[in-house]
Amino acid sequence: MPITRPRRAGPIVLAILVAAAALFALYLWTVLNWSYSEGERAGYLQKLSKKGWLCKTWEGEILLSSMPGAIPERFAFTVRDENVVRQLQASMGQRVQLSYSQHVGLPTTCFGETSYFVDKAMVGGVNPVAPNNT
Repeated sequence: MPITRPRRAGPIVLAILVAAAALFALYLWTVLNWSYSEGERAGYLQKLSKKGWLCKTWEGEILLSSMPGAIPERFAFTVRDENVVRQLQASMGQRVQLSYSQHVGLPTTCFGETSYFVDKAMVGGVNPVAPNNT
């Protein structure tokens, strides 16, 4: 009867770890590249700062107001594009219109403190529609 040596668990454990890392990388790529929602918001830029202990991200806040005299709602967002950051820094306190995409399920705040990522900003926002006097 031949003597059989016990199988080593090393290659199996390594294969499981590699598969788990690949699945995590695929998940991360998916949530960063496919957005849950996209849209635009307009309001007055109140805050823009670079925050974080280890991962520094640009975080901002605009105040949305549906009508004059109403209590404004805060909209927090993250900016990853340095060109958009410079544009927003120059428009502090002014009305801005932001185009954003929402990415749900990010595993850490290293990508941003919010799930709303601004990719375009327009200073002044949308001009109000003039009444039709015809």
